[in-house]
Amino acid sequence: MEADRIKWNNRFASEDSFLGRQPSPFLAREIDAIKRLLSGRQALDIACGEGRNSVFLASHGFAVTGIDLAEAGLVKAADRAAAAGVTVTLLHEDLDNYRFSGRFDLIINFNFLQRRLIPEAMAVLAPGGLFLFDTLLAPALPPPGQTDFYLQPGELRRLFAPFAGEILCYEEPVAGEMPTARLMFRKEGGTVDG
Repeated sequence: MEADRIKWNNRFASEDSFLGRQPSPFLAREIDAIKRLLSGRQALDIACGEGRNSVFLASHGFAVTGIDLAEAGLVKAADRAAAAGVTVTLLHEDLDNYRFSGRFDLIINFNFLQRRLIPEAMAVLAPGGLFLFDTLLAPALPPPGQTDFYLQPGELRRLFAPFAGEILCYEEPVAGEMPTARLMFRKEGGTVDG
């Protein structure tokens, strides 16, 4: 969608770091568990933006593919990967029309919501693989026309309920300016270690 591409290019171009340079606190908190639970290291970062999480995963030994609509974000992601001395495969794609391919041990989806992508991403998640999801919960008064971009309370759990596997972590902290829902899901077919 051209309007989204323009909006995100403008946001990424207007600041040094739209969401900061540090990885998501949820991802940083769970990285040791992620590495312990996974034997493979193929990772997919959906809507990777400026690459903060992609670069973090690459620095922890993952072969990362990041996908985003905004060229400005992908340029920053490439620069940050180079500065960190890691390699990240970056794809410029419109997620409204994109179809996932390949096989991934880890899929992350942060600060982005397109519900139809969840089953599609789950199809390329390896047995025993992990799916981490963290995005905004609906405020009491969401902006007009923006309700599709927010999760409702309890919705993230319901979205993952049909899939064979286990929710290892589920949180809906409501404190702060931007309440989120976050989840770590393990697809059936793997064993939980240690």
